[in-house]
Amino acid sequence: MGMVKGVARQIILVRSPDRRLFEQAIFIVREQASLSGIGPEQILEEAQRAANGYIRRTKGVGRLLHRVPAPLLLAIGAGSTGLAWLITWLL
Repeated sequence: MGMVKGVARQIILVRSPDRRLFEQAIFIVREQASLSGIGPEQILEEAQRAANGYIRRTKGVGRLLHRVPAPLLLAIGAGSTGLAWLITWLL
């Protein structure tokens, strides 16, 4: 893990809405955010929206992939690769 020396950064820690996946999310606030007049409440709300959106987007896909057996995923991948190779070879 690297270390940044001589630079002060503001960070926001957001607790995860789904503790099974993450404990918390860490957001590093851009210097421009504080200079543009955006308040700390607005920055925190945006961080919470981003964390919640990430959980919603990845939760459905992850559940779907865990339900599909690995050999079936392997067969689908191999079949689509073979089909793409065959189409390329025929053209």
